[in-house]
Formats: sequence, C-alpha cells, structure tokens
Amino acid sequence: MNVVVTGAHGKVGRAATQALLDAGHEVTAVDVGRPVFERPEPGAPHYFQADLTDAGQAYAAVRGADAVVHAAAIPDPTGNAPHVLFQNNLMSTFNVLEAAIRFGVARFVNISSEAVPGFFFADRPCLPDYAPVDEEHPIRPQDPYAIAKHFGEQLMDAAVRRSDIRCLSLRPSWVQHEGNYERNLGPLVRDAAEQAAGLWGYIDVHDLADAIVLAAESDLPGHEVLYLASLDNAGGHDFATVLREQYGDRIELRPLARPDASGISCAKAARLLGWRPKRSWRDYLDANGRSLPR
Repeated sequence: MNVVVTGAHGKVGRAATQALLDAGHEVTAVDVGRPVFERPEPGAPHYFQADLTDAGQAYAAVRGADAVVHAAAIPDPTGNAPHVLFQNNLMSTFNVLEAAIRFGVARFVNISSEAVPGFFFADRPCLPDYAPVDEEHPIRPQDPYAIAKHFGEQLMDAAVRRSDIRCLSLRPSWVQHEGNYERNLGPLVRDAAEQAAGLWGYIDVHDLADAIVLAAESDLPGHEVLYLASLDNAGGHDFATVLREQYGDRIELRPLARPDASGISCAKAARLLGWRPKRSWRDYLDANGRSLPR
C-alpha cells in the first residue's frame, strides 16, 4: 500500500513513517522543509516538499496514494500568532482531505489531539467533567489549536457523508520519545501535583506509530475518533487518590481498569483496532524520574 505521511519530519511523522516502512508499506514522506539533493539513504522513503496550506501542492503530494496519514500541524498554540496557527492547521487538513477525496483515496488517518475537549490551553479555567476521559466527553475548546483540531474532525464527518473515503481521527495523549522522558515526565513521577490538564496521561511515540499503522490498514467504515494513551499514568500514581488530592470532587471519578490507570481511556481503540500500548515510562525512568542507563 502506498501511504502518504504529511508532517513526516516531525516527532509523530518520523515514527509513523518508519513503522509503516517496517510493516512493508511504500511511503511518501511529505513536509514543508527542503529536500536534500543527495543520494538517498538505503531504505529511505521518497520525500516530497509541500506547503499543504496551498491546495495545488496538497493535490500534488496526495496523488497516487492508497492511504494518507495527516500528521502535519503546528503542534501547540504557544509559539505562533493565533491566526497563523489556525490558518495553517485547518487549511492544511482541508486541502489534504479534499485532495484525498478527489483522488479516491480509501483511508485517511487524521492525527487530531487530546486538546479537542478544551482543557489543555484554555484561557479560562476548564476541567474535565469526568475521568478517565473518553470519546463521549463534551467538547468545549477555547484556543485556536483545539478549535482547529475539532474542526478537522468535523471535516472528517463531512468527508464520509459525501464520499466513500474512510476516516479515523486519532487523539494521542502527550507524546514522548527516548530523548524527552526525563525532561517532560520526570517532574510528574516525583510529584503528581506537577500535572494538571492531561490527568497524568502520556503516550510513547512508538506505541502511537503502531496505532497509526493499524489505522492505515483498517477497513472500519465511516469516521471514528479514538483516544490513544499509555495504560498507566506518568509516575504510576494511584489515580483515584491523586485525582481527589488535586481536584477534590470537581472531576467525577469513573471505574478504572487498574489502580495506576491513565486519565485517558483507550478502550475504544482496543475494541476497534485491537491496539494495546507496549511501552511505559518505567522503560525509560527510575522511581525518581531520572533516566535509566542505556
């Protein structure tokens, strides 16, 4: 299967590209950065430079694809002007999806975000109604990043109404890789009070890449939204205890799969994709949140 991966030079895109290659797929890696005009490394995917906010470039990038993994985006609202982020993220999604529909692409994997419900980058305080958070949670975004990601999911809904394309929107929790576990999750391991909006949720980028491969290969009809997170929380805390310590009774506690459960439920991804994460912060950090020797 020929899979186009947008945002292929980003954290998620790189891992997804390699996982798809390892699964035996042909990959076209798309990003806004310039190509290198040298002999390619052995096994490297074909690279195509494109600014996906331009419809013509999006069409050129998608042509010939059997499936599209759309990971290209400005990844949070803190480093760009709001209108720049919103225009980039929404229009790139629109253009790539429109091209996929017109070319008859069978599967579109949309990398959405756990920020969609609205409690990550909110200007005014906003907490989850309940935990673990699942796909049924109300959506009340305030910031341009979450709003654009929410609109992207609505574009997927519209796409399956007007064409035969099949869409999956994946909402990964805070994505970690080998080089950033201690910096990002170390403080949470040492002190649960360090975490707020994400309810101590995270996901290893390679587990996310495994889910992306399953999504690209899936024949699920219509459009489904799936949360993706590690099964445990960062620090392995007793979730019920720390939730009450940090939030009192402001967040309803629902049944947990395990005492150290994540604040994000991935039951739907397990049911529909057969996905189960294999990695934990414990593979990278000790009980004090310091990197294990490698």
